Amino acid sequence: MRTILRDKRFSIVWTLLRIWLGWQWLEAGLHKFPDPKWMQTGEALKGFWAKAVGALPNTTPAIKYGWYEAFIRSLLNGGHYTWFAKLVVIGEILTGIALILGAATVFSLFISAFMNLNFMLAGSASTNPVLYTVAILLLLAGSSAYYYGIDRLVLNYWQRNKEKLGEPAAAHKS
Repeated sequence: MRTILRDKRFSIVWTLLRIWLGWQWLEAGLHKFPDPKWMQTGEALKGFWAKAVGALPNTTPAIKYGWYEAFIRSLLNGGHYTWFAKLVVIGEILTGIALILGAATVFSLFISAFMNLNFMLAGSASTNPVLYTVAILLLLAGSSAYYYGIDRLVLNYWQRNKEKLGEPAAAHKS
């Protein structure tokens, strides 16, 4: 399995999967961006959190881990949804753009997986298990996931110009 994941011949497959994943994040964020319940009041996130912890009438907590429920409840009770909702939307948009371009790919895949994990911990299945699995597969694919992307161009440039960019030359052996 490791050979398939890291094989440069599969880079086009990983690239297409990376772009698809990025599009999912970009679309999710762009859908929320014009909504004042996300970008102004945070009411949309407040409702999601309230449902997740069972704070709405006739609901039971969707969260199955006490520590995570306590964490979300503290964010909810502290009114943190007002700024956190903006963080979610901007995070989704930036993650989507970065994955589509293949820029900061490893970091973006980590953020993607982390966001999906948190949505799943809050009791939201939806597409999150699939998106999470794709992010993990792409992380395992390593540089094959960004072979066709900005990261490869930047890393190649950096490798060719180490000294010019301020990295000291290797010490010569006597």
